[in-house]
Amino acid sequence: MCPYHAQAIAAAVLLTFASVLRADDGKAPSFIHGPILKATYDGIGDDLLTAGLGKTGLTLAAPGFAKPLEPTPAELRRLAIYVNYRALVDITSGGGYGVLYGPNVAVDGTVTAAEGKIAGEEYIAFAGDEAGRRNVTMMVQIPSTFNPAQACIVTAPSSGSRGIYGAIATAGEWGLKHGCAVAYTDKGTGTGAHDLQNNTVNLITGVVTPAAAAGDLSIFTARLTADELAAFNAQTPNRFAFKHAHSQLNPEQDWGRNVLQSIEFAFYLLNQKFGEKDKQGKVKEATVTKGNTIVIASSVSNGGGASIRAAERDKGNPNQPLIDGVAVAEPNVNPARVGDFVIRQGAGVPVANHSKSLFDYTTLVNLYQPCASVAQGAAAPLNLSASPNRCQSLRDKGLLKSDTLAGQAAEAQQIINAYGILPEQNFVQPSHAFAFVPNSISLTYANAYGRFSVADHLCGYSFGATSATGNPMALPAAAGAILFSNSNGIPPTSGVNLINNLSVGGPKEDRLSTSPSTARLDQNIDGALCLRSLALGRDAVTGASLSAEMEELAERVQAGVHAVRASGDLDGIPTLIVTGRSDAILPPNHASRAYYGLNQQVEGQRSNVRYVEVKNAQHLDSFNAFPGFNNTMIPLHRYFIQAMDLMYAHLKNGVALPPSQVVRTTPRAGAAPITLANVPPIQAAPAAGDLITFSDGVLRIPD
Repeated sequence: MCPYHAQAIAAAVLLTFASVLRADDGKAPSFIHGPILKATYDGIGDDLLTAGLGKTGLTLAAPGFAKPLEPTPAELRRLAIYVNYRALVDITSGGGYGVLYGPNVAVDGTVTAAEGKIAGEEYIAFAGDEAGRRNVTMMVQIPSTFNPAQACIVTAPSSGSRGIYGAIATAGEWGLKHGCAVAYTDKGTGTGAHDLQNNTVNLITGVVTPAAAAGDLSIFTARLTADELAAFNAQTPNRFAFKHAHSQLNPEQDWGRNVLQSIEFAFYLLNQKFGEKDKQGKVKEATVTKGNTIVIASSVSNGGGASIRAAERDKGNPNQPLIDGVAVAEPNVNPARVGDFVIRQGAGVPVANHSKSLFDYTTLVNLYQPCASVAQGAAAPLNLSASPNRCQSLRDKGLLKSDTLAGQAAEAQQIINAYGILPEQNFVQPSHAFAFVPNSISLTYANAYGRFSVADHLCGYSFGATSATGNPMALPAAAGAILFSNSNGIPPTSGVNLINNLSVGGPKEDRLSTSPSTARLDQNIDGALCLRSLALGRDAVTGASLSAEMEELAERVQAGVHAVRASGDLDGIPTLIVTGRSDAILPPNHASRAYYGLNQQVEGQRSNVRYVEVKNAQHLDSFNAFPGFNNTMIPLHRYFIQAMDLMYAHLKNGVALPPSQVVRTTPRAGAAPITLANVPPIQAAPAAGDLITFSDGVLRIPD
């Protein structure tokens, strides 16, 4: 990179950071490359938790920009915290915000009149290789209340494919409130977007800059030569590549390593701040060490899965194990199949076909849910994408047998439930289908697992902005400038949509496209079948062997899936997993329940894992603000906080962890505000009928 470009980038990032540290003092972790950016927040005008917005500001309209086309790093950070906080929790007071949880709620549950701003220091850097091919964002927040004599570190890997602030509302808030340093990582997914038409990318601060100027300091740049990029843009203009989908690295296989690295980075920075210094001001002896610091691996969803994988990996850490305990909610884990056990809920039929991979069960839902949503009708909230045409196309291809729409929808729902997906999820699934959740996960993870390039246009898809009629168009400049802050890292997001390049008549937004095989507006069944075939390793319609080309693609995807399978061996690390029974993104029989059962098989009497399943809770607490959810679902976040409290008390004071159990909640009536009566605590001594047990190859879950 030429000096001019390096100076321009440094000037951009220093608009918000007070200083730049060098990682060349001989003590910095070897995986950190480039500058370490530091900012100090006073907890008044700006802060670590709310970016100066406070408890109230997080509920108001999104913060704006002095120059919408040239947002500053500070403005991008503020919007990123605002967006990510609201994406993870319900920010309505009736749903619990400001009452059961939120910046103003003290660690003992006391509701205060404060805005909950937290002063301290924030450090951010890249981990990976010097070529910039594996730029994993790391961030450590050290609150001003951190006490080296009672040191603690909480990990906060991002939820979903979100950027570095993707766990701010969950593990971030808990850690900061308790005076812990919080170790964040985007896990190599993040919100790095490469605008291929304009050849611009994001710096670590979110600032958009030409890819050539950013060089190896971009969050993500697609691996295309100049000629390949020109050919791509000529064929498919106005498209984007995203880090999770198109890094060609299968980042998920390294999520555990990334979390462990974030802990090491936190120890390094804590000793830069609190370590014993020599006369030159260099650290000569660490004072914050593994021996005197409590480390809790935490977070939710993908972040929770990353922390579990870190704990599995930690027992082989040559620098001594780093993690003391694990407390996670709704973790995305893909359990390996070791031995054999069944899952039985109440007096129901034992489920043997559990432990399917995320890619497997999501591609099934992606194929059948648009039809199954017809069966749920108006009773299911946000059921706005039910597709009778998908039902008919499934029938025409022989994947459904009924000749009536009602019969087809019921049959599609039965196929989904027969795949180990709970009936409790049926009510929730249509809203997720409306929000493109199965579509986006299926496509992004297929690309990631198979290490495909954006230029491969896997299954005929691409990412780009579209018009009201579905035609590809340029993303408005103002939207592109804040994509780092607004995006969740997995399109459709922030104006970047899924595009069916193979639609009859030319590329169209996925749901407005016409499938070539059916000549019907059926939400691109051809794309859904292609992704399903990659999961099955055979033709999703006929069951026949795939073509040589498709077989090679499927093998690449399957290799990627195999690489992320969890072992279930936590080596006795105390672990608390909480999951909502109605989770429609990570079905319990394939994720949390299956992982707990695997752990019981692998560790047996050595196991120190507790599994808590919460009734009337689902994956996306933010949806609880909507009618239909507000009087049927309770916030799982309430139980994440309890899990963290219980783990901290266990590690700090030796308080026994509660046994595995089902928590029976009561949804609030109508618009009545939620109270503690709706969300009873995890019990130290639950009733016998609420205990979750594992014996004789059966994982028993009470109804």
